[in-house]
Amino acid sequence: MDNYDVPGCTRPIEDFVNTLSKWYLRRSRRRFWKGDSDGDKNAAYSTLYEALTTLAKLLAPTMPFLAEELYQNLVVSVDSDAQMSVHMTDWPEYDPELIDTQLNQDMALVLRLVSLGHAVRNKAEIRVRQPLSEVAFSIGSAQEAKVIETYQDVFAEELNVKRVRTLGTAGEVVEYNLNPLPRQLGTKYQSKFPSVRNALLALDPYEAAQTLLDGKSIKVEVDGEGFEILPDEVEVRAEAKSGLTVAQEGAYLAAISTDLTPELINEGLAREFIRRVQDFRKQIDLDIADRIKLYYQATEKLSVAIQEHAEYIKDETLCVEMVSEIAPEGAIKNPEPLQFEGEEVSIGLDVRR
Repeated sequence: MDNYDVPGCTRPIEDFVNTLSKWYLRRSRRRFWKGDSDGDKNAAYSTLYEALTTLAKLLAPTMPFLAEELYQNLVVSVDSDAQMSVHMTDWPEYDPELIDTQLNQDMALVLRLVSLGHAVRNKAEIRVRQPLSEVAFSIGSAQEAKVIETYQDVFAEELNVKRVRTLGTAGEVVEYNLNPLPRQLGTKYQSKFPSVRNALLALDPYEAAQTLLDGKSIKVEVDGEGFEILPDEVEVRAEAKSGLTVAQEGAYLAAISTDLTPELINEGLAREFIRRVQDFRKQIDLDIADRIKLYYQATEKLSVAIQEHAEYIKDETLCVEMVSEIAPEGAIKNPEPLQFEGEEVSIGLDVRR
């Protein structure tokens, strides 16, 4: 701000808001939804409150009206001793002792690997609501392997998998091939290109691929002469082994098992059913805490999946009772049957406040 660097003083706030909303809030939703207040629920609300009130002050110089709206809603409305405007408050003070550097580094790795895991799902064209048996990561160090072990539950929930593990080597799930690029290497080495190409292809493909993907050059020798090959001069091709889909970003690799068992398919159907019920709750403007009695009539395969996962469905939809029958008069009914994954279901509900 001293140098009037507007992007420099605002873009970090945008990054923070994205992480707050797309990660912290989403990951903490069960803490917010708890029926009874306890230390964990209060901590979740307190953390969010401090983040938003501090955010209002940080936004004040560049987004004055939004900052004022936040401040009036969050502070003035509950604290009679507060300053009357956010623009009359003190600038937040930075306390380095409150920063947990290791935790921030660990969570940055978790976010990166979760993003890579979603990229694999997109590549395999498998929706997130469909559970999978396993995700495996290839990472760069023993410390990073410890992070994966520590946050296994986070990876499992975010990527909807039953098992999370670390690969000994990426070679467990992919086979690498090197493709020397004629345009780059041919121009660089001209008549020596065929010999350089042969020397590259004679290397161990896994070791060479890992070096190049890590952004480092490799060296080959032809007739006693050494040549340095840069990462952008060789295309690294990774082919997943049978039953797997992989995605790679530099030295990091994520692999998912794409084989679907009947149990996994049924759980996926149950999760799709939950989504439809939640959408219906939103459509009829139910409060987030409203309990319901749920009626449904489903095709045979979907009905089996619902019955197998009845308790999970009830927990997720705040359902106190769920019955497989036509909704009676007086219940709120979905006007048309819902169709997904080749199945069909009609739903209705009673609100139990």
